[in-house]
Amino acid sequence: MEFRSVNKILENSFKEHWDCPALSNYQGVTHTYREVAKRIKHLHICFDKCGLQKGDKVAICSRNQSNWGVCFLAALTYGAVPVPILHEFKPGNIHYLVNHSDAKVLFVDEVLWENLSEQEMPGLYVIVQINTLKYLYARDPELKEVRDRLPDTFASEFPDGFSKDDLCYYEDKADELAVINYTSGTSGFSKGVMIPYRALYANIYFAGHTAEPQMDSSSEMVSILPTAHMYGMMFEFLFEMTIGAHVHFLTRLPSPKIILKAFSEVRPAAIISVPLIIEKVYKTQIKPQIEDNQTLINIPVVNQFVLKKFRDGLVEAFGGKFEEVILGGAALNPEVEKFLHRIKFPFTVGYGMTECAPLITYSKWNKCKLGACGTAISGCRIRIDSPDPVNVPGEIQVSGDNVFLGYYKNPEATEKAFTEDGWFRTGDMGVIDSDGYLYLRGRLKCMILGPSGQNIYPEEMEAIINNIDYVVDSLVVEDQGLIALVYPDYHKAELDGISRASLMEMIQKAIDAKNAEFPNYATIRKVEFLPEDFERTPKRSIKRYLYQRS
Repeated sequence: MEFRSVNKILENSFKEHWDCPALSNYQGVTHTYREVAKRIKHLHICFDKCGLQKGDKVAICSRNQSNWGVCFLAALTYGAVPVPILHEFKPGNIHYLVNHSDAKVLFVDEVLWENLSEQEMPGLYVIVQINTLKYLYARDPELKEVRDRLPDTFASEFPDGFSKDDLCYYEDKADELAVINYTSGTSGFSKGVMIPYRALYANIYFAGHTAEPQMDSSSEMVSILPTAHMYGMMFEFLFEMTIGAHVHFLTRLPSPKIILKAFSEVRPAAIISVPLIIEKVYKTQIKPQIEDNQTLINIPVVNQFVLKKFRDGLVEAFGGKFEEVILGGAALNPEVEKFLHRIKFPFTVGYGMTECAPLITYSKWNKCKLGACGTAISGCRIRIDSPDPVNVPGEIQVSGDNVFLGYYKNPEATEKAFTEDGWFRTGDMGVIDSDGYLYLRGRLKCMILGPSGQNIYPEEMEAIINNIDYVVDSLVVEDQGLIALVYPDYHKAELDGISRASLMEMIQKAIDAKNAEFPNYATIRKVEFLPEDFERTPKRSIKRYLYQRS
């Protein structure tokens, strides 16, 4: 796989698909590749007039929408480094990440801006309202004038009109920094993953040459995952832009009901999702029908017609036109996976991480194995740190073009992330069979997937809860929402004259208050108090696996 400039691939795609639809807000306005290119050029002029240099950082904090894509592409094709920030972070977290990334420009949703402050982000040249691309703040008055004069500047630079021949995007190199993607840590003070262009290209190459279905400029895609995450960014947006496809951004809260409605109207060529969506459809729509038709399902021959009815109904629920549903981000519920295999529903489960931009393994739906998450993608190698990788789980380690450069301004974390011989340590456990299929066996990092694909790290929440008075230890687990398992210091409370009922009420109120510090997708739904301490290892670590709910 010989490296090609990602920005030049984008340039060629824009020229080839000039009058084709590119980006839409679902049930809203649609922009062609011509119109997106013109907006990108507007921003390039502003970047240049603001003194933005190649390699400078451009932060983007917004819900999914067409202008998110415009701003991301503008930064990338200028030679700047886009820094997507999850819009669900608290204001203090956003301030911190903008400053930590050394961003010079911030594109922000108007709603978010109401709770932000330019004084808290002193390194910014300008702050731009992403919905309108108008300046909300400019450090110097001259910069504001640049935006005000933009129509005249654009007209004077292109007196004969702006055409595809005017496109000339920055030509990137393989190991050059392309994107800084902050992992969605619960506290927001998370690590900045430095993604090189070779990692972007490795994933684009895979999607265009190896993965199925093979999409083209006639393909429609619904973007339901957060574009601030590599999974949604890469496979619901960036890859599509390289082939001239049409992306529909689901700008509303992506509930299963809204998602299925969008699928039925747009009829996407492929569906990229987290397991939660299909699990909810199974639980609410399919499982009741299975229970009602259990007798028929147990009758030979007849059951084939019943199972086909289930399959056809599920295919139609997801739009009816797709060739495959690709699931990632978390393990699929075994009961759901077995049922989908039984009815021959076209789905597959992949495996990836932000640090690999993101894909590591994949197999087409009719080649995947039950319980596996595919084989290594082209240009990527995986190994298991185990004396018997087939039978004894060990850490999954990765090497290849898709692997990141390290963590931004965090050499200690970068060093810990790689083995002595340069392989990336994923922190996940697994085994690999003789055919190269990977089977996950647990996550060392104990990550929980949020309702829309956000990464929730329970250890960070536990550290905050453990600081509450009279809390000895805690665990945050997932069970239709986040539950905090808490072991209080009953003995100390008794010595202090506090009854058990009062103790629990006091801790409950403290955790409720702490919820204000967590993103909306990571709030504690329920607190359960343990009568005895957690089961622990000889090293006094909690045996976390004993308390998992799902």
